[in-house]
Amino acid sequence: MTTVQITLPDQLALDAQAAGLLSAEAMERLLREAMERRAAVDQLFAAMDRAAAADLPEMSMEEIQAEVDAVRDERRARHSNASELDGQSECRDTAASRSSR
Repeated sequence: MTTVQITLPDQLALDAQAAGLLSAEAMERLLREAMERRAAVDQLFAAMDRAAAADLPEMSMEEIQAEVDAVRDERRARHSNASELDGQSECRDTAASRSSR
């Protein structure tokens, strides 16, 4: 483990302490979340650079909306399938517990 010492304005330190944000666990979570956000931004800009380099034709708003709708439909279908599978599992569990009585 590494120990880190930081200097903060007094009021910020008091507010952060009161909010429970200065504990080791909270600081670890905050740092991990910040690193994940930074990585996501880096990935976004890298994708933008690749798209610009690919010299693809521009998409109309209708084409963009069609792509967004297709992704949403796919996610809904996956979510629906997962919910159905969970429901089937719950039914089997309930039936099994009734038969064991």
